Amino acid sequence: MSDLVLERTVAESQSERSEIVLPADSNALGSLFGGRLMQYIDLVGAMAASRHARAFTVTASMDHLDFVAPVRVGELLILKASVNRAFRTSMEIGVRVMVEDVREQRLRHVSSAYLTFVAVDREGNRLVVPQVVPETEHQKRRFEDAGRRREMRAGETQRKKEMRAALGAGWHV
Repeated sequence: MSDLVLERTVAESQSERSEIVLPADSNALGSLFGGRLMQYIDLVGAMAASRHARAFTVTASMDHLDFVAPVRVGELLILKASVNRAFRTSMEIGVRVMVEDVREQRLRHVSSAYLTFVAVDREGNRLVVPQVVPETEHQKRRFEDAGRRREMRAGETQRKKEMRAALGAGWHV
């Protein structure tokens, strides 16, 4: 394919999503359900991954999610996602979630997450993705950090495989 792109900048795939938190999205205390926030994080992450890969993407993992502060009914949620690093067929996406105080014109950090997405074709076969070109110091730090997180995930995956083997075929971890 002659228009194959081997690399893309972080800025080319950054994605943003905004939501107003409604009562149907909240628990009995008037705070956004954690599962709903996870859904929003997954969606904005998928947008960034698909933009980067220019292909369908599927969520492989959400290996780190911090709930820093509650989000209340009526608040404006802002989610921003960017590709931290691309590997062969997968990408680590970082998502930062803030609440905008429209009266004070301030943002408050409420959550962060790291997700791994894999690019696939219509049959579900993995596709090679362009590499990421980090331009700013912040992007370069996130790029390096993503490599370290990948190494930790690989160790955790190996540990789980060994546990399953030790426990026998009938047990799943």
